[in-house]
Amino acid sequence: MADTGAAVSPAGLEDGVSRSRGEGAGEAVVERGPGAAYHMFVVMEDLVEKLKLLCYEEEFLRKNNLKPPSRHYFALPTNPGEQFYMFCTLAAWLINKAGRPFEQPQEYDDPSAIISNILSELRSFGRTADFPPSKLKSGYGEHVCYVLDCLAEEALKYIGFTWKRPTYLVEELEEEIIPEDDAELTLKMDEEFVEEETDNEENFADLNALKAQTYHLDMKESAKQEDILESTTDAAEWSLEVERVLPQLKVTIGTDNKDWRIHVEQMHQHKNGIESALKETEGFLDKLHNETSRSLEKISSREKYINNQLEHLVQEYRAAQAQLSEAREQYQQGKSRVAEKTRVLSELTEELEKVKQEIEERGSSMTDGAPLVKIKQSLTKLKQETVQMDIRTGVIEHTLLQAKLKEKSNMTRDMHATIIPESAVGSN
Repeated sequence: MADTGAAVSPAGLEDGVSRSRGEGAGEAVVERGPGAAYHMFVVMEDLVEKLKLLCYEEEFLRKNNLKPPSRHYFALPTNPGEQFYMFCTLAAWLINKAGRPFEQPQEYDDPSAIISNILSELRSFGRTADFPPSKLKSGYGEHVCYVLDCLAEEALKYIGFTWKRPTYLVEELEEEIIPEDDAELTLKMDEEFVEEETDNEENFADLNALKAQTYHLDMKESAKQEDILESTTDAAEWSLEVERVLPQLKVTIGTDNKDWRIHVEQMHQHKNGIESALKETEGFLDKLHNETSRSLEKISSREKYINNQLEHLVQEYRAAQAQLSEAREQYQQGKSRVAEKTRVLSELTEELEKVKQEIEERGSSMTDGAPLVKIKQSLTKLKQETVQMDIRTGVIEHTLLQAKLKEKSNMTRDMHATIIPESAVGSN
């Protein structure tokens, strides 16, 4: 029966929440009744019942290792950080349950981004969210209950849940206790009645057998009547036998609790009791109604007076809220520009470090004398190699000169050798 109590229509819920909030962007202040401050407790209880219908204990709490929240968890402030995290994770789970993909928020995510994403999903479902997002950062309050309740309703619509008519338990009335002797007697009578019914059913099955049976019964009854007419029983013995058997022939029929006559009598009794009680309480109820109506009129007139007195303060508060939002936007823009300039500064710093490193490397290479020593050593080696090459060149030139002189001497010797034989031949 707890589920049937949570059957609140979506339209009625939205109207009640919109009336209870009494604030919005560019709207007039809506009058709040005396019970508006407690409306979020009712919405929170309805939300818990809807979450139970969505099986959030198995699919949400156990998977995330979370404790089940109380019936007024989001209506009262206990731990704002924990409540805000619970609100974000529960809203993400309900959005996924409603058929929309939504990432589970992490601990280090931006709260403003998470809230804006949740409100955009809520507006995509056709729900109104005419309150500033900062109302949800506390993690509790009527706006938090409203957002979660709307998401729970959308999830129930997506899974095709419908409210059914309540089923009432029927109280079974106690049966009347029958004495043992009477119970045995009624049981025997019931058995005989059942046997007679079975016999009758068998007789109806065969008409010819039924005719024959009735004929024999008529013959027996006529014979019994003749016997009775010719009876020789003594009247005193008959009366004694009747007195002896009379207690055993007592029949008590138990009252059936399902008999409609008993219910009618009970209805008449309850009606008379209600009429008598109504006459006594009607005067008290009328008096209470008059007092309540007067109190409500006083409260409404006082609320109107207070609203009129505080109207300029409300307007100033709205103007301050608008300036605060503009300042926050400018702060966000300046923050983004500062982040961009910081990035450029870091890049320039890296380039400057690289240039400084190159200058240091070049300066160290210029002040270091090791290359000069290497050059001098190379020059000495070149000089030594040049001397050795000069020596080798002189040796080779001397060798060539000797070869040329030897070749020249050979040529002259050959020339003298050829001239001498010719002169000898001419003299002969």
